[in-house]
Amino acid sequence: MNIEAVRAFVLIAEHGRFQDAAAELRVTQQAVSKRIAALERFLGVPLFTRGGHGAELTVDGRAFLPHAKAVLLAVRGAVESVQPDRRALRVDVLRRRLVSADLVLDFHRRHPEVEIDLVDLGGAQAAFDALLDGSIDAAFCCVRDASALPAVISHRRVHDEPLELLVGPRHPLAIAREIRLVDLAAYRVWVPGIVVGTEWGDYYEAMAEDFRIGIDATGPDFGMEHLLDTITDSATLTTFIGPRMRIAWPQRHELRRIPIRRPTPIYPWSLAWHSVNRHPALGTLRDHLPETAAPTSGPDAWLPKWART
Repeated sequence: MNIEAVRAFVLIAEHGRFQDAAAELRVTQQAVSKRIAALERFLGVPLFTRGGHGAELTVDGRAFLPHAKAVLLAVRGAVESVQPDRRALRVDVLRRRLVSADLVLDFHRRHPEVEIDLVDLGGAQAAFDALLDGSIDAAFCCVRDASALPAVISHRRVHDEPLELLVGPRHPLAIAREIRLVDLAAYRVWVPGIVVGTEWGDYYEAMAEDFRIGIDATGPDFGMEHLLDTITDSATLTTFIGPRMRIAWPQRHELRRIPIRRPTPIYPWSLAWHSVNRHPALGTLRDHLPETAAPTSGPDAWLPKWART
């Protein structure tokens, strides 16, 4: 089906005259007539009746019109999807409940004129691949080895997230005001869903090694609701949570957030992007993020060795 013939059909239906459609398309009336004739042959039905008062849609023409408009809308969307100044800024946030999504929400509140499309690709390597093939514009991730990144991938540390301990009402730490990171060695910290080789897998592996913490990743990851239910009902299990993680739990859970001190574990978030990306809102996002938070350092913060420089 010829798209220009469909476009001519819609314009004639709107204006009621071939010559008006030809003027808008900047072609001759004869060219428009040929396009409609070809379209009618393709469909096998007449679309217009011609008379002294112009062109009127036939029954088949009226049936075809909404579909024709949908085709043109889809074509426009396809074109705009590859034009940076006319499509949404596509940002990978790893998972939508994490602080990365909250940072993008802050950006949206400050810049509501920027259309944003959130994706959750599930890891840094998937994000880097998507940046390279142009399917996303930016990604929140944890960069373990900057020297291993392709030269065209740029990145900047934009947010250091302090982790807290989450416990249920039956846990011995439920009444604690804070806990030292080293003291967690006496408790079972359950973090299901850790994938070996991912940036967060390496992060927890480094923490377990430095502080002799037993981080348990066994069992299937049935999602946040199952995790919260399990922690609520357990007198032995704890888990880590970020202060800005976007979750809500029923009041009956009576969960407690316990600050971790001396030192506080910090998860380092970076923003990565393709250095030749020209989306006009990408620079706006980069400029916004340093206003949100500065990287944390000092003796009261713990980071893996690969994240301390």
